[in-house]
Amino acid sequence: MNSLFKPEGRITRRKYLVMFIIFYFINILCLLMLWDSFQTESWMVFYGAGIVLISSISVLIIQAIKRLHDIGLDWKYALYLLIPPPINFIGFIWLAAKQGENAINKYGPNPRKTDLI
Repeated sequence: MNSLFKPEGRITRRKYLVMFIIFYFINILCLLMLWDSFQTESWMVFYGAGIVLISSISVLIIQAIKRLHDIGLDWKYALYLLIPPPINFIGFIWLAAKQGENAINKYGPNPRKTDLI
């Protein structure tokens, strides 16, 4: 769980895709809650959903950085994922589809040999 919040190392496509589905779904739910609470002027729910939304976006970006490391790219390319949809969705899907480097790169060993899932 501690490695969930560290943008160091590499992750596999499978692990990235699982994390992407979970946290993108949380993002959609938070956006719906934000809209509903704004319409009903329920400000505590609005601020709570906003905090959860920002947190889940942060986790998605951290996982994208790890995936970029697996591909052999620098973390700076993750800034493109901050562009609003549909551009960022295309970027997230590209990260899930792009095969990582098979050998050890400057970001660590091949995660396919060390990950449990």
